Parts: sequence; C-alpha cells; structure tokens
Amino acid sequence: MLIDTPTNRPGTPETTTTASRRRHDDAPDTAELFARLAELEEGPEREAVRDELVTLWLPMAHRIAGRFRDRGESIEDLRQVAALGLVKAIDRFDPSRGAFESYAVPTITGEVKRHFRDRMWALRVPRRVQELRNKVRVARRELTQNPGSPEPSVADIAAHTGLTEEEVNAGLEALESFSTLSLDAELSADDDGYSLADTLGAADSSYDVVVDRESAKEGLRRLPERERAILYMRFFEDMTQSRIADHLGISQMHVSRLISRSCARVRDEVLGQRTGTRGTGGTSTTA
Repeated sequence: MLIDTPTNRPGTPETTTTASRRRHDDAPDTAELFARLAELEEGPEREAVRDELVTLWLPMAHRIAGRFRDRGESIEDLRQVAALGLVKAIDRFDPSRGAFESYAVPTITGEVKRHFRDRMWALRVPRRVQELRNKVRVARRELTQNPGSPEPSVADIAAHTGLTEEEVNAGLEALESFSTLSLDAELSADDDGYSLADTLGAADSSYDVVVDRESAKEGLRRLPERERAILYMRFFEDMTQSRIADHLGISQMHVSRLISRSCARVRDEVLGQRTGTRGTGGTSTTA
C-alpha cells in the first residue's frame, strides 16, 4: 500500500508530520501488518502476511539497488540481491524497536555491498572488459533460457550481441576470471590436502648458477694461465690449498693469495668495476 499524495500545503502541521514519518513514497505504513506478523505462528497465514510485506516494501528495495547501478553488475541481479536483503530484514525486524525503514535500509544496503565484495572483481579491470563480461553473461542466459537449449557458441553470442568474436572471447575469459582464488584452496573434493599453491613452481637456483658462470667467463679468460689452473683445481677438482701448493711447488700461503686475488679480479670484471687492471691481464706478479 503506497501512501497517498498529501493534499495539504507545504508547511502545514499535517504535511510536516507525514513527511517526518514517511521519508519516501515507497515507504508504506505497515505497522499493523508487522504487529500481526509478530503474533502469528508459522503457517500459511503468516506466510501470506510476510509475502504482502515483501510486495509492499519491494519498491524501496529496488530503489536501494538502483544506487549501485553502473558498477559492472546488471540491475536485475542487484534487485534480486536487494529483495533477499528485504526478506531478511522482514524476518528479523522487531516492531518494538521503531520504524521498519530505519532497520531495513541498512540491512538491504549491507546485503548489496556484501554481494559486491563476494562476487565482484577482486582486482581493478578496464570498464570495457566489465561491459563485455556483462553482455556475454546476459546473452548466454537469454540463449539458454528455453529448456533443452544447447550451450551457445562464440558465433551465436556474437550474432546475438552484435559483438565481434574476439570481443566475445574477451568477455568469456572475463567470466572465468571474475574472482580470485586463495592459494590455500584445495583443488579437489578428495580432501587430499593438495592446494593451488602446490602447483606453483619454486625458484630454481640452477638458473642463477648458469648466469654466474656465463658472467664469469670473460674475467676467467683474462687471468694468467697459472691462476686459471689454480682456480680450476680449487673449485672444479675440489683440491685443498695444500695439495695445490704441492702440485705447483709453491707455498700454501702463496696459493691462498693467488686464489683471493684471482677471485677479486673476476668479481670486478663481472660487476664492471675494473680499475685499470684489464690492461695487465696477461702477466703474473707471482714471486
């Protein structure tokens, strides 16, 4: 029951009282119906009163849904969500707490916002992609609304919407990428503990080894032959400094100095921080 248009002139006591009690034209006077609903037991009569309240307050729910239009979701879906919030508000409302509208508006608004939080894009995407997604979704629903209708092809959707097949494919991809999935989400219903994170590859240190070796090649080429041989024996044949010293007939301390100096020169070459030693790469200053 919608309120009648007041015939009183603005500013009269009657008009002021009515305006303060009913802020919107879609806010009907249903105090008696709510009082009756609270007294009835579960059954057909209570369901009938509840349905009547839903019908009377539905315009207000639709108005709230309209506030969220143009956010990537169809107005029909938003109205359904708002209607669900309205039903929840009617079921939970306590008439002794005041006007129903004061309770229903935040309840319905919260339901719509929850819908956006749970169902809408977790990441910001271009508006054009959102529009394509909505057009494709609506087209698929319209093309399959008759019982036994086959799943429409890309060409069918393109013909129905006037989009190109490339745009339809973009919309279909957007449908599949509508929400994020937790890395802890299980991939099957077998409760085997296998999650999405288990399918992701780990960092492979072998790539770093390859990069390091390739970077060091030029610096190694510039070392004197004996220093290259010492590094090879130390790091590739895993010989101790004592064995290298015995093999070359020099002291272990000398081997240690040569290894340190050679590694420093190769490191400088890799980092591009050579300080004039490149020109002396072909000589050795060993004692």
